[in-house]
Amino acid sequence: MAAAREPQEPERKTFKLLGILDVENIPCARESILYGSLGSVVAGLGHFLVTSRIRRSCDVGVGGFILVTLGCWFHCRYNFAKQRIQERIAREGIKNKILYESTHLDPERKIKSNNSN
Repeated sequence: MAAAREPQEPERKTFKLLGILDVENIPCARESILYGSLGSVVAGLGHFLVTSRIRRSCDVGVGGFILVTLGCWFHCRYNFAKQRIQERIAREGIKNKILYESTHLDPERKIKSNNSN
């Protein structure tokens, strides 16, 4: 008697940049790469229109990519870390509210009892 097999989902392949940077699962990676490539095109093309030097414009484009990518990466990771800290503080506050509600340790209860005196 053969057991019915459930259809298995095929394993999703993630896009890895240069084989090491998993762009789909790492926060901020996708946006940083996209903005960096846009910065590269703008810097390289702008330099080429001003100077008409091809090799130097390519160098400026690569530099623009690196600078914009790193700038976006650090800005996004900073905001991401700040948001995680705020979420943790809110989670602890909610946990404490649930834990201490209607007990003698409830800070709101102490404030109300002091105001009634």
